[in-house]
This record gives sequence, C-alpha cells and structure tokens, in this order.
Amino acid sequence: MDPCIPLPIPDEQLEDLTEKAKDYALMHGICMRQKDKFDRDALHFAPFVLFPTPFPRDEYNKAVELQTILNELMHKVAHDYDFLRECLKHTIKVDEFTGRLWNVYETIMSEGGPTQELEVGLFRSDYFYCCGSRGIKQVEFNTIASSFGCVTSKLVQAHKYVVAEAGRGDLLKDIPDNGALEGLSGGLIEAWKIYAKPQSAILFLVEDVTYNICDQKFHEFEIRRQCPEVYVIRKTLTELGNRAEMKEDKTLWIDGHEVAVVYMRCGYHPDQYPTEKEWEARLMMERSLAIKSPSINYHLAGTKKVQQELSKPGQVEKFLGDKAQIESVRDIFTGLYSLDHDEVGNKSYEAAIRSPEKFVLKPQREGGGNNVYGEDIKPFLENIKDSEERNAYILMDRIQPPVTTNYMVRPGQEAKLVNVISELGIFGYVIGDKNRIITNKQVGQMLRTKLSHVDEGGVAAGLGALDSVYLVDAGSCCST
Repeated sequence: MDPCIPLPIPDEQLEDLTEKAKDYALMHGICMRQKDKFDRDALHFAPFVLFPTPFPRDEYNKAVELQTILNELMHKVAHDYDFLRECLKHTIKVDEFTGRLWNVYETIMSEGGPTQELEVGLFRSDYFYCCGSRGIKQVEFNTIASSFGCVTSKLVQAHKYVVAEAGRGDLLKDIPDNGALEGLSGGLIEAWKIYAKPQSAILFLVEDVTYNICDQKFHEFEIRRQCPEVYVIRKTLTELGNRAEMKEDKTLWIDGHEVAVVYMRCGYHPDQYPTEKEWEARLMMERSLAIKSPSINYHLAGTKKVQQELSKPGQVEKFLGDKAQIESVRDIFTGLYSLDHDEVGNKSYEAAIRSPEKFVLKPQREGGGNNVYGEDIKPFLENIKDSEERNAYILMDRIQPPVTTNYMVRPGQEAKLVNVISELGIFGYVIGDKNRIITNKQVGQMLRTKLSHVDEGGVAAGLGALDSVYLVDAGSCCST
C-alpha cells in the first residue's frame, strides 16, 4: 500500500520535518513518561509515525457509523445476566481474575442488583482492514480504560501541520478531524450532571504509577474547560481500599469528596489487585450510588469469551432487532472459536495445531501483551491440551492487513523508515440502565501502527506508534 507521501524523502527534508514534528508533540502534550527512566517531572514525546497512514474511506465511514450500533449491542449484552453466565461459565472456573470479577457481579446481583442502575460506558471498537475480505474486521471491543483518545486527537493536528510543512496541503482534506477528547470528556460530564449533586466529584481510578499521563490529564483539563464547576480527583484502588467509605445512603466518599462518577483507567489486570483490599474497594464501588465507567457487568461484557460467543449464528439477533444492523455487525466479525473441552472446542484445537500461523490465541485480558501468535501457539496449546485452562482462551483467525511504509519516530532515536500495519479504533460512549439508553454517541477515532513483522504492537514497548488516518480509495490498499 502506497504511503500518503512518496517515501523515502531526502535526508535534509526528513531531518527538518522530524524536528518540527517532535517539537509539535512536546509542546502540545503528545507525550508519555518513560518506563525505563521514570521521572515524575519529565515527559518524552510518545512514539509516532511521521505521516498519517492510508485507510480505506468507505471502511472508515462504516466503522464510524457502526459505533452507536455496537454501543447499543454491548449495553444490552451487559444487562443480560443469563447470557453473560452462559458465556463465562467455563472461563470463571479456570481464569482466576475473571472469576473474581464474576464474584463481584454475582454479589451485586444477589443483593437485588446495583444500587446505581445508570452506567456510562466509554467504549472503543478496534479493527484491522483485511486484504482477504476487502473489509474491516473487528479485533476486539474495549469496555474498560480505552486509552489514547486524547493524544491521538492532538496528533491529528500534528500530522496536518507536518503534511502542510511537506508542501502537501492538498492532502489535508482527507485527514479527518478527531473529537475523541472532547466527546469522551463530555460523556463523563453528562454522567456527573445526571448524578445532580454540584459538590460531588468525578474520580479517576488510576495506576500506582501512570506512564500514559497526558492521555489521562488532558481529559481532566478538558472536563474543567467544558464544565468549570466540576472537580476531578485521582485515586488508586489501594487508596480507595484504605480511605474510601460507603455511607448508609450508599454514597461513596473519599478524603471528604462525594464521588458522582468513577472513571476506571485501571482495574483491568490482576496485578492491579495486589491484596484483598483492592478487591474490597472494587466491591464497595460497585455497591455504591456512584455512576461507574465501567460497571462490573460492562467490564465482563468486554471479555474475549463474550466476543467469541456473540460471533455465533443467532446470537446478535438476541439483542438487535433491525436486520440491516444485525448484518452490518455480523459482517465485521472474523472467525472466533471456542477451545472448550467439547466437540466444537476440540475441532478448534486441532485446527490450531495443524495451522498455527492462521490464528491468534487470546486470553481474557486487557492491556496488551497477552496473546499467543503463530508457531508459539502449538507448544502452548499442547501444554494445556487436557487442562481446564483451555477454557480460558479463545482462538481467532489471524487478519492480514495491508503493509505500507512510514517513518517511525521515537525518543532518542533517528527516524526509521519501516514497514508497518495499522489498527483503527473508534470511540463512543453510552449512558443508560437495563431498561433504556439515554445517550449513545460515536465521538472520535485513533490509529495505532506497528512494525509489520511483529505480533504485539505496544506503543510504550517500542514496537508500535501513534498515528492518524489518511482516507483513500480501497482499491489502493491491497495488492491484487
């Protein structure tokens, strides 16, 4: 796939554009803290690619239009107790973390359901464009801590600046604006207003150490810009466990602040619950009147096993009534297969052993770095062939996206011309309860680009970079 600007470019121009792009990133907060040289008071620009990456216009528009349909689907899935239980009945027995999350959910349901029935879901649906099917295919649907909405919103403007500096202002019309920061922040403000207590706060539940700090803090700043009267506080799960309390009226308080909305930027990985105190904090939060983003049932609805079950014939139809919407959702599903100890799961197991290069093996985890790919799948599966641990994984067809070239720019390194593939994420938010949806919006997008020859593409890990969309006709994306 051809890049938006013919590459390579002359060394002198490359150096000039790279320096301008770095400066733009540093001066507009497109930054992260470095893991290997952590300094609370220092930032480095986040890894990015120098030019926006081509993506098929029609498929991009399809993903944008689909987001509100997917928001509605996942909202309804999250409120179907029987469906979630059937999806996760094997997984919760062998995956301890998912089992603990389920126990929190069961506790809430056994007490008559959540005290606060309203929830706000800040969601992101991720896709590759697949050369085989000539269409987008969903990689996953994120219901917790969906990141990079802020920094990629700002990166769009950086890319427009760089492209113009390269003398290609004619391309700007095909780089879509990105309102993810404003939209996601607006969703939290809307939830706060529904809580209707002006002195209450929005709580950002954060990691003990935050590396992706700008992506979080700019949401705080944007909330204050849009709604000056709201107050944002940042606490960890451990701090919640040590100092928060739920009063008799079920209001949640910490350090003198009543919490209206809990926005979870952590809590999606076992390491974030080092002791029972953190689990107690999660349960207290779920029991409280605070509006959760996400609630425990939203969290569970985002597991890979639920995604795999939804891909089965007749499942989407349980939640959506419009035939055109059902077909549009089913069209983005790639092959997703159970590995449970039954006839269907055994067939999937054998297929993966025969042709591991065709699949990705996925556990019930968020946060990246957890999947098993290619030739590593066979020994991994053989090791758990007769174990119940197999039930904790799903198998997904490996999607083959188009490869293009771009300059990857990282702190302390020269810009490198590399072969890359890109993953599109579409942001949306939904507010509602089990009986209704109050608000349902698509609010923006992101693009993450990684080296074409690697499996995982973590931005902080050095294999991936932040990116923006450059819209092109589909015919130019894949070789025939």
